[in-house]
Amino acid sequence: MRRLVTSRRAYTGRHISLRLDEIEFPNGHRAVYEIVEHRGAAAMVALTGDRRVLLVRQFRPAVGEELLEIPAGTIEAGETPEACARRELVEEVGHAADRWERLISYYPSPGVLSERLHVFLAQELRPATAPHEEEDLRVESLPLADAYRRIAAGEIRDAKSIIGITAAWERFRPAG
Repeated sequence: MRRLVTSRRAYTGRHISLRLDEIEFPNGHRAVYEIVEHRGAAAMVALTGDRRVLLVRQFRPAVGEELLEIPAGTIEAGETPEACARRELVEEVGHAADRWERLISYYPSPGVLSERLHVFLAQELRPATAPHEEEDLRVESLPLADAYRRIAAGEIRDAKSIIGITAAWERFRPAG
C-alpha cells in the first residue's frame, strides 16, 4: 500500500499552490511528487443557432503565443462548475445561454496537476453584459465544422478547446 510520508506547501499563489508530497511505496522506495493544486475550471462550447462556435483569441504567457480557445475560467470559492461557465460566457464573449449541458469533465494533467476541468455545451445564446474583464481577448465566431478542422490543422492547440469542440462535433456532425 502506498503511504503519504510528508506533505508540505512550497508556494501559495492567487490561482495555484505547489505541494510537495513524499510517498512511500510497498517495496519501501520513497519519491517526492511536486503537485500543482488548482481549484478547477469550467469552459463551454458556445453554439449559436446556426452552429457557429464563439471563441476567444488571447495571448498566453505560459506558452508565449496567442491561442484561439473556447471561453473558460477558474472556479471561484463556493461556485459550481456550471455557475463558473455561465459567468465566463458573459464576461468573455458577452452572451448568456438558456440551455446548458455538461459535455465532459477531465483532469488535464493528473501527473502534476490537481485541476479538474468541466466542459459544457451552451446553446440558445443571447447578448448579455457584465462588468468589463481586464483580459485582452478578441471574440471570433466559426462554423463548428471549421473549428473542428482547425484542430487537425494545428490552429486550435489547447486541450480544453480540442476536447470541447470534438465533443460538440461528435454530437452534431452530419450523419454519414
